[in-house]
Amino acid sequence: MSTLAIILISTLLAGHFSKRIGMPAVIGQLLVGIILGPALLGVLHENSFIHTFSEIGVVLLMFTAGLESDLTLLKKYFKPSVVVAILGVIVPVVSIYAMCLAFGINQLESLFIGVIFAATSVSISVEVLRELNVLESREGTIILGAAVVDDLLAVISLSVLTSLFGAQLATAAPNQMGLGLTFALQIAFFVVVYFSVKWLVPGVMRLSQRLLVPYANAIMSLVICFVFVWLAEAVDLSTVVGAFFAGIAISQTPYQSEISRHVEPLGYTVFIPVFFVSIGLSMTFTDLNRHLVFIIVLTILAVLAKLLGSGWGAKMMGIPQAGAYTIGAAMISRGEMALIIAQIGYTAKLLSEMYYSAIIFVIILTTILAPFILKSAVKKQLVAAK
Repeated sequence: MSTLAIILISTLLAGHFSKRIGMPAVIGQLLVGIILGPALLGVLHENSFIHTFSEIGVVLLMFTAGLESDLTLLKKYFKPSVVVAILGVIVPVVSIYAMCLAFGINQLESLFIGVIFAATSVSISVEVLRELNVLESREGTIILGAAVVDDLLAVISLSVLTSLFGAQLATAAPNQMGLGLTFALQIAFFVVVYFSVKWLVPGVMRLSQRLLVPYANAIMSLVICFVFVWLAEAVDLSTVVGAFFAGIAISQTPYQSEISRHVEPLGYTVFIPVFFVSIGLSMTFTDLNRHLVFIIVLTILAVLAKLLGSGWGAKMMGIPQAGAYTIGAAMISRGEMALIIAQIGYTAKLLSEMYYSAIIFVIILTTILAPFILKSAVKKQLVAAK
Protein backbone atom coordinates (compact mmCIF):
# COMPACT_ATOMS: atom_id res chain seq x y z
CA MET A 1 0.00 0.00 0.00
CA SER A 2 2.94 2.33 0.59
CA THR A 3 3.84 2.02 -3.10
CA LEU A 4 0.35 3.08 -4.13
CA ALA A 5 0.40 5.99 -1.67
CA ILE A 6 3.75 7.20 -3.07
CA ILE A 7 2.48 6.95 -6.66
CA LEU A 8 -0.79 8.75 -5.97
CA ILE A 9 0.67 11.69 -4.00
CA SER A 10 3.56 12.04 -6.48
CA THR A 11 1.32 12.00 -9.56
CA LEU A 12 -1.14 14.38 -7.89
CA LEU A 13 1.58 16.96 -7.24
CA ALA A 14 3.37 16.35 -10.55
CA GLY A 15 0.10 16.73 -12.46
CA HIS A 16 -0.65 19.96 -10.59
CA PHE A 17 2.72 21.54 -11.39
CA SER A 18 2.55 20.33 -15.01
CA LYS A 19 -0.79 22.11 -15.42
CA ARG A 20 0.62 25.21 -13.70
CA ILE A 21 3.33 25.53 -16.38
CA GLY A 22 0.85 24.85 -19.19
CA MET A 23 1.67 21.18 -19.86
CA PRO A 24 -0.72 18.19 -19.78
CA ALA A 25 -0.84 16.46 -16.38
CA VAL A 26 0.25 13.19 -18.01
CA ILE A 27 3.74 14.65 -18.59
CA GLY A 28 4.24 15.01 -14.85
CA GLN A 29 2.94 11.49 -14.26
CA LEU A 30 5.40 10.03 -16.77
CA LEU A 31 8.26 11.96 -15.17
CA VAL A 32 7.33 10.58 -11.74
CA GLY A 33 8.06 7.09 -13.07
CA ILE A 34 11.45 8.17 -14.41
CA ILE A 35 12.50 10.16 -11.33
CA LEU A 36 11.32 7.66 -8.70
CA GLY A 37 12.13 4.58 -10.80
CA PRO A 38 15.37 2.71 -11.58
CA ALA A 39 16.54 5.45 -13.95
CA LEU A 40 17.24 7.93 -11.11
CA LEU A 41 16.22 7.53 -7.45
CA GLY A 42 15.23 3.85 -7.43
CA VAL A 43 12.37 4.37 -4.95
CA LEU A 44 9.86 2.51 -7.14
CA HIS A 45 10.38 -0.67 -9.14
CA GLU A 46 8.14 -2.60 -11.51
CA ASN A 47 6.40 -5.42 -9.63
CA SER A 48 3.27 -7.54 -9.96
CA PHE A 49 1.18 -4.99 -8.04
CA ILE A 50 2.16 -2.08 -10.32
CA HIS A 51 1.87 -4.28 -13.41
CA THR A 52 -1.69 -5.37 -12.54
CA PHE A 53 -2.84 -1.86 -11.67
CA SER A 54 -1.28 -0.41 -14.83
CA GLU A 55 -3.00 -3.03 -17.01
CA ILE A 56 -6.34 -2.13 -15.45
CA GLY A 57 -5.43 1.55 -15.90
CA VAL A 58 -4.89 1.35 -19.66
CA VAL A 59 -8.09 -0.70 -20.02
CA LEU A 60 -10.13 1.92 -18.13
CA LEU A 61 -8.46 4.74 -20.07
CA MET A 62 -9.41 3.26 -23.45
CA PHE A 63 -12.84 2.21 -22.15
CA THR A 64 -13.63 5.82 -21.23
CA ALA A 65 -12.26 6.93 -24.63
CA GLY A 66 -14.74 4.56 -26.26
CA LEU A 67 -17.53 5.87 -24.02
CA GLU A 68 -16.84 9.41 -25.24
CA SER A 69 -16.61 8.44 -28.92
CA ASP A 70 -19.31 9.25 -31.42
CA LEU A 71 -20.03 6.10 -33.45
CA THR A 72 -21.55 8.18 -36.25
CA LEU A 73 -18.33 10.15 -36.56
CA LEU A 74 -16.22 6.98 -36.41
CA LYS A 75 -18.23 5.57 -39.34
CA LYS A 76 -17.98 8.85 -41.22
CA TYR A 77 -14.19 9.01 -40.85
CA PHE A 78 -13.50 5.28 -41.22
CA LYS A 79 -11.76 5.66 -44.60
CA PRO A 80 -9.39 8.46 -43.44
CA SER A 81 -8.62 6.38 -40.33
CA VAL A 82 -7.60 3.39 -42.46
CA VAL A 83 -5.38 5.51 -44.76
CA VAL A 84 -3.76 7.23 -41.77
CA ALA A 85 -3.06 3.87 -40.13
CA ILE A 86 -1.67 2.20 -43.27
CA LEU A 87 0.75 5.01 -44.10
CA GLY A 88 1.56 5.31 -40.39
CA VAL A 89 2.73 1.70 -40.52
CA ILE A 90 4.44 1.58 -43.93
CA VAL A 91 6.60 4.70 -43.49
CA PRO A 92 8.12 3.65 -40.11
CA VAL A 93 8.71 0.04 -41.22
CA VAL A 94 10.49 1.02 -44.45
CA SER A 95 12.51 3.94 -43.06
CA ILE A 96 13.59 2.25 -39.82
CA TYR A 97 14.40 -0.98 -41.67
CA ALA A 98 16.73 0.98 -43.97
CA MET A 99 18.29 2.84 -41.02
CA CYS A 100 18.99 -0.37 -39.11
CA LEU A 101 20.63 -1.92 -42.18
CA ALA A 102 22.88 1.16 -42.35
CA PHE A 103 23.94 0.43 -38.74
CA GLY A 104 24.97 -3.09 -39.74
CA ILE A 105 22.01 -4.95 -38.23
CA ASN A 106 20.88 -8.06 -40.13
CA GLN A 107 17.82 -7.91 -42.38
CA LEU A 108 15.40 -9.89 -40.19
CA GLU A 109 16.20 -7.95 -37.02
CA SER A 110 16.06 -4.66 -38.94
CA LEU A 111 12.61 -5.59 -40.25
CA PHE A 112 11.40 -6.52 -36.78
CA ILE A 113 12.65 -3.23 -35.28
CA GLY A 114 10.65 -1.48 -38.02
CA VAL A 115 7.56 -3.44 -36.97
CA ILE A 116 8.09 -2.44 -33.32
CA PHE A 117 8.01 1.25 -34.26
CA ALA A 118 5.04 0.76 -36.60
CA ALA A 119 2.96 0.24 -33.45
CA THR A 120 1.05 3.13 -31.91
CA SER A 121 -0.29 3.53 -28.40
CA VAL A 122 -2.76 6.40 -28.30
CA SER A 123 -3.64 6.00 -24.63
CA ILE A 124 -1.43 8.97 -23.72
CA SER A 125 -2.55 10.96 -26.75
CA VAL A 126 -6.17 10.33 -25.74
CA GLU A 127 -5.46 11.87 -22.35
CA VAL A 128 -3.79 14.94 -23.91
CA LEU A 129 -6.66 15.40 -26.39
CA ARG A 130 -9.19 15.09 -23.58
CA GLU A 131 -7.37 17.72 -21.48
CA LEU A 132 -7.34 20.07 -24.49
CA ASN A 133 -11.04 19.37 -25.24
CA VAL A 134 -10.45 18.09 -28.79
CA LEU A 135 -10.99 14.34 -28.29
CA GLU A 136 -14.46 14.51 -29.85
CA SER A 137 -13.31 16.58 -32.84
CA ARG A 138 -12.89 15.27 -36.39
CA GLU A 139 -9.16 14.82 -35.76
CA GLY A 140 -9.76 13.04 -32.44
CA THR A 141 -12.19 10.64 -34.11
CA ILE A 142 -9.74 9.83 -36.93
CA ILE A 143 -6.98 9.27 -34.36
CA LEU A 144 -9.08 6.77 -32.41
CA GLY A 145 -10.13 4.93 -35.57
CA ALA A 146 -6.57 4.88 -36.94
CA ALA A 147 -5.27 3.54 -33.62
CA VAL A 148 -7.52 0.48 -33.87
CA VAL A 149 -6.48 -0.25 -37.49
CA ASP A 150 -2.83 0.43 -36.62
CA ASP A 151 -3.06 -2.05 -33.75
CA LEU A 152 -4.48 -4.70 -36.07
CA LEU A 153 -1.71 -4.16 -38.63
CA ALA A 154 0.98 -4.34 -35.93
CA VAL A 155 -0.47 -7.59 -34.54
CA ILE A 156 -0.70 -9.11 -38.03
CA SER A 157 2.92 -8.15 -38.80
CA LEU A 158 4.07 -9.61 -35.48
CA SER A 159 2.10 -12.82 -36.11
CA VAL A 160 3.65 -13.24 -39.57
CA LEU A 161 7.22 -12.67 -38.35
CA THR A 162 6.95 -14.92 -35.29
CA SER A 163 5.21 -17.64 -37.31
CA LEU A 164 7.72 -17.59 -40.17
CA PHE A 165 10.98 -16.74 -38.42
CA GLY A 166 10.57 -16.73 -34.63
CA ALA A 167 11.81 -19.46 -32.33
CA GLN A 168 8.92 -21.79 -31.46
CA LEU A 169 8.95 -21.05 -27.74
CA ALA A 170 5.94 -21.47 -25.54
CA THR A 171 7.04 -18.40 -23.58
CA ALA A 172 6.95 -16.25 -26.71
CA ALA A 173 3.25 -16.77 -27.27
CA PRO A 174 1.52 -19.20 -24.91
CA ASN A 175 -1.62 -19.26 -27.06
CA GLN A 176 0.19 -19.32 -30.39
CA MET A 177 -2.10 -20.69 -33.09
CA GLY A 178 -1.78 -21.11 -36.82
CA LEU A 179 -1.66 -17.81 -38.68
CA GLY A 180 -4.82 -18.50 -40.71
CA LEU A 181 -6.76 -19.54 -37.61
CA THR A 182 -5.60 -16.43 -35.74
CA PHE A 183 -6.83 -14.13 -38.53
CA ALA A 184 -10.14 -15.99 -38.70
CA LEU A 185 -10.64 -15.63 -34.95
CA GLN A 186 -9.79 -11.92 -35.11
CA ILE A 187 -12.43 -11.44 -37.82
CA ALA A 188 -14.86 -13.41 -35.66
CA PHE A 189 -14.06 -11.06 -32.76
CA PHE A 190 -15.18 -8.03 -34.78
CA VAL A 191 -18.32 -9.87 -35.88
CA VAL A 192 -19.11 -10.54 -32.21
CA VAL A 193 -18.40 -6.87 -31.43
CA TYR A 194 -20.79 -5.74 -34.18
CA PHE A 195 -23.69 -7.88 -32.93
CA SER A 196 -22.89 -6.96 -29.31
CA VAL A 197 -23.05 -3.24 -30.07
CA LYS A 198 -26.38 -3.60 -31.86
CA TRP A 199 -28.24 -6.10 -29.67
CA LEU A 200 -26.42 -7.88 -26.85
CA VAL A 201 -24.97 -4.99 -24.82
CA PRO A 202 -28.16 -2.84 -24.86
CA GLY A 203 -30.16 -5.87 -23.67
CA VAL A 204 -27.71 -6.69 -20.88
CA MET A 205 -27.67 -3.06 -19.72
CA ARG A 206 -31.49 -3.00 -19.60
CA LEU A 207 -31.40 -6.09 -17.38
CA SER A 208 -28.81 -4.51 -15.06
CA GLN A 209 -31.16 -1.55 -14.61
CA ARG A 210 -33.56 -3.89 -12.77
CA LEU A 211 -30.99 -5.08 -10.22
CA LEU A 212 -31.52 -3.72 -6.72
CA VAL A 213 -27.83 -2.95 -6.20
CA PRO A 214 -26.13 0.48 -6.06
CA TYR A 215 -24.18 1.31 -9.23
CA ALA A 216 -25.47 -1.85 -10.94
CA ASN A 217 -25.15 -0.24 -14.39
CA ALA A 218 -21.55 0.81 -13.78
CA ILE A 219 -20.64 -2.65 -12.47
CA MET A 220 -22.26 -4.35 -15.47
CA SER A 221 -20.46 -1.99 -17.86
CA LEU A 222 -17.12 -3.02 -16.31
CA VAL A 223 -18.09 -6.68 -16.65
CA ILE A 224 -18.77 -6.08 -20.36
CA CYS A 225 -15.48 -4.20 -20.68
CA PHE A 226 -13.41 -6.99 -19.14
CA VAL A 227 -15.22 -9.65 -21.19
CA PHE A 228 -14.35 -7.72 -24.37
CA VAL A 229 -10.74 -7.40 -23.16
CA TRP A 230 -10.58 -11.14 -22.48
CA LEU A 231 -11.99 -11.93 -25.94
CA ALA A 232 -9.47 -9.59 -27.59
CA GLU A 233 -6.56 -11.20 -25.75
CA ALA A 234 -7.85 -14.67 -26.66
CA VAL A 235 -7.47 -13.88 -30.38
CA ASP A 236 -4.06 -12.16 -29.97
CA LEU A 237 -5.36 -8.59 -30.13
CA SER A 238 -4.34 -5.85 -27.73
CA THR A 239 -6.41 -5.28 -24.60
CA VAL A 240 -6.94 -1.66 -25.69
CA VAL A 241 -8.93 -2.88 -28.73
CA GLY A 242 -11.35 -4.80 -26.53
CA ALA A 243 -11.66 -1.96 -24.01
CA PHE A 244 -12.23 0.67 -26.70
CA PHE A 245 -15.01 -1.29 -28.41
CA ALA A 246 -16.63 -2.07 -25.06
CA GLY A 247 -16.79 1.69 -24.48
CA ILE A 248 -18.26 2.16 -27.97
CA ALA A 249 -20.92 -0.46 -27.20
CA ILE A 250 -21.90 1.20 -23.90
CA SER A 251 -21.94 4.64 -25.55
CA GLN A 252 -24.86 3.47 -27.73
CA THR A 253 -27.06 2.87 -24.69
CA PRO A 254 -29.08 5.45 -22.70
CA TYR A 255 -26.78 4.86 -19.71
CA GLN A 256 -23.63 6.31 -21.29
CA SER A 257 -23.43 9.53 -19.26
CA GLU A 258 -24.28 7.78 -15.97
CA ILE A 259 -21.60 5.13 -16.51
CA SER A 260 -19.02 7.69 -17.58
CA ARG A 261 -19.75 9.66 -14.42
CA HIS A 262 -19.08 6.60 -12.26
CA VAL A 263 -16.22 4.87 -14.11
CA GLU A 264 -14.01 7.88 -14.87
CA PRO A 265 -13.33 8.70 -11.19
CA LEU A 266 -12.45 5.04 -10.57
CA GLY A 267 -9.85 5.14 -13.34
CA TYR A 268 -8.41 8.58 -12.75
CA THR A 269 -8.11 8.37 -8.96
CA VAL A 270 -6.18 5.08 -8.83
CA PHE A 271 -5.45 2.97 -11.88
CA ILE A 272 -4.63 5.41 -14.69
CA PRO A 273 -1.93 7.31 -12.72
CA VAL A 274 -0.25 3.95 -11.99
CA PHE A 275 -0.30 3.13 -15.71
CA PHE A 276 1.49 6.36 -16.65
CA VAL A 277 4.05 5.91 -13.86
CA SER A 278 4.73 2.33 -14.99
CA ILE A 279 5.86 3.60 -18.40
CA GLY A 280 8.50 5.78 -16.75
CA LEU A 281 9.61 2.85 -14.59
CA SER A 282 10.66 0.97 -17.73
CA MET A 283 13.37 3.52 -18.48
CA THR A 284 16.99 3.01 -17.47
CA PHE A 285 20.16 4.78 -18.54
CA THR A 286 22.33 1.66 -18.86
CA ASP A 287 24.29 1.09 -22.08
CA LEU A 288 23.49 4.62 -23.28
CA ASN A 289 27.06 5.41 -24.29
CA ARG A 290 27.40 2.16 -26.20
CA HIS A 291 24.46 2.86 -28.51
CA LEU A 292 24.13 6.64 -28.16
CA VAL A 293 24.24 7.47 -31.88
CA PHE A 294 21.85 4.62 -32.70
CA ILE A 295 19.41 5.81 -30.01
CA ILE A 296 19.50 9.44 -31.19
CA VAL A 297 19.00 8.58 -34.87
CA LEU A 298 16.28 6.01 -34.14
CA THR A 299 14.41 8.42 -31.84
CA ILE A 300 14.41 11.18 -34.46
CA LEU A 301 13.33 8.76 -37.19
CA ALA A 302 10.65 7.14 -35.00
CA VAL A 303 9.10 10.56 -34.35
CA LEU A 304 9.32 11.79 -37.94
CA ALA A 305 8.14 8.51 -39.52
CA LYS A 306 4.81 8.54 -37.65
CA LEU A 307 4.41 12.31 -37.84
CA LEU A 308 4.96 12.41 -41.61
CA GLY A 309 3.44 9.02 -42.49
CA SER A 310 0.16 9.43 -40.59
CA GLY A 311 0.06 13.17 -41.32
CA TRP A 312 0.54 12.54 -45.03
CA GLY A 313 -2.29 9.99 -44.93
CA ALA A 314 -4.59 12.53 -43.30
CA LYS A 315 -3.67 15.19 -45.85
CA MET A 316 -4.37 12.77 -48.72
CA MET A 317 -7.90 12.40 -47.33
CA GLY A 318 -8.55 16.13 -47.42
CA ILE A 319 -7.68 17.06 -43.82
CA PRO A 320 -6.16 20.58 -43.65
CA GLN A 321 -2.44 20.92 -42.88
CA ALA A 322 -2.90 21.86 -39.21
CA GLY A 323 -5.33 18.99 -38.58
CA ALA A 324 -3.07 16.51 -40.41
CA TYR A 325 -0.15 17.62 -38.23
CA THR A 326 -2.24 17.00 -35.09
CA ILE A 327 -3.19 13.52 -36.32
CA GLY A 328 0.43 12.68 -37.11
CA ALA A 329 1.57 13.98 -33.71
CA ALA A 330 -1.04 11.88 -31.88
CA MET A 331 0.25 8.69 -33.54
CA ILE A 332 3.88 9.18 -32.38
CA SER A 333 3.49 7.57 -28.95
CA ARG A 334 4.56 3.88 -28.95
CA GLY A 335 3.86 3.08 -25.29
CA GLU A 336 2.77 -0.32 -24.07
CA MET A 337 1.97 -1.67 -27.55
CA ALA A 338 5.58 -1.33 -28.76
CA LEU A 339 6.91 -2.60 -25.41
CA ILE A 340 4.79 -5.75 -25.74
CA ILE A 341 5.91 -6.37 -29.34
CA ALA A 342 9.56 -5.82 -28.40
CA GLN A 343 9.27 -8.29 -25.51
CA ILE A 344 7.61 -10.97 -27.65
CA GLY A 345 10.22 -10.49 -30.39
CA TYR A 346 13.08 -10.67 -27.89
CA THR A 347 11.72 -13.95 -26.49
CA ALA A 348 11.23 -15.31 -30.02
CA LYS A 349 14.86 -14.38 -30.92
CA LEU A 350 13.78 -11.77 -33.48
CA LEU A 351 15.43 -9.02 -31.42
CA SER A 352 18.96 -9.50 -30.09
CA GLU A 353 20.11 -8.75 -26.56
CA MET A 354 22.61 -6.24 -27.96
CA TYR A 355 19.88 -3.84 -29.09
CA TYR A 356 17.05 -4.73 -26.72
CA SER A 357 17.83 -2.07 -24.06
CA ALA A 358 18.37 0.62 -26.69
CA ILE A 359 15.02 -0.19 -28.34
CA ILE A 360 13.19 -0.05 -24.99
CA PHE A 361 14.84 3.30 -24.24
CA VAL A 362 13.72 4.75 -27.60
CA ILE A 363 10.15 3.47 -27.09
CA ILE A 364 9.97 5.25 -23.73
CA LEU A 365 11.61 8.37 -25.13
CA THR A 366 9.15 8.68 -28.02
CA THR A 367 6.27 8.07 -25.61
CA ILE A 368 7.48 10.95 -23.41
CA LEU A 369 8.11 13.29 -26.36
CA ALA A 370 4.71 12.61 -27.95
CA PRO A 371 2.55 14.69 -25.56
CA PHE A 372 4.81 17.74 -25.99
CA ILE A 373 4.61 17.51 -29.77
CA LEU A 374 0.86 16.85 -29.70
CA LYS A 375 0.12 19.84 -27.47
CA SER A 376 2.13 22.09 -29.79
CA ALA A 377 0.24 20.68 -32.80
CA VAL A 378 -3.17 21.24 -31.21
CA LYS A 379 -2.25 24.83 -30.32
CA LYS A 380 -1.20 25.50 -33.92
CA GLN A 381 -4.41 23.96 -35.18
CA LEU A 382 -6.54 26.10 -32.86
CA VAL A 383 -4.67 29.24 -33.99
CA ALA A 384 -5.10 28.27 -37.65
CA ALA A 385 -8.84 27.75 -37.12
CA LYS A 386 -9.35 31.30 -35.85
